[in-house]
Amino acid sequence: MSIYTTQLTVGGRNKFISKVAQRLALALFVVSTALIASASELSDANARYQTERAVCQRGESNQDRATCLKEAGAALHEAKMGRLSDGQNAYQQNALIRCNALPVDEASACRRRIAGEGSVSGSARDGGLLRELVVPDNK
Repeated sequence: MSIYTTQLTVGGRNKFISKVAQRLALALFVVSTALIASASELSDANARYQTERAVCQRGESNQDRATCLKEAGAALHEAKMGRLSDGQNAYQQNALIRCNALPVDEASACRRRIAGEGSVSGSARDGGLLRELVVPDNK
C-alpha cells in the first residue's frame, strides 16, 4: 500500500498530511454529519410518537386505544429504522396523479384543490375530506 502526501505550508513551516489522513478526516466529517441528522430525525420521531400516543390516550383517533397505541409504537420503530417518512410528498403526488384521470377542465380544478385553493371539510374520522372549489363554467 502506498501512502500519498500533500504538502501544506502553515505559519512558514511545512506540514505533511497523508491522503489516508485526509480521507479519514473526510469520512469522520460525513459520519458525524449523518449522526447529527439521525439524532434530529430521532428526536422528531420521538416527539411525533408522544403526540400520537396522547391522541390515543384521549380517544381522539379513529381506532380503539390498543390499536392506536400499537400503530404509534410501530411507526416509531419504523422511523428509528429509517423506513418511515412523513409521507406528505407521496400523498401530494398520489393526489395529483388521481387528478390526471379526470377530463382536462376538471383536472385543472382538481390540481387547484390539492394545492389548497377552495375549502376543505370533514376528517378521516368522518370518512374523508371534501375539497370544494367553485369555478366559473366556461361553457
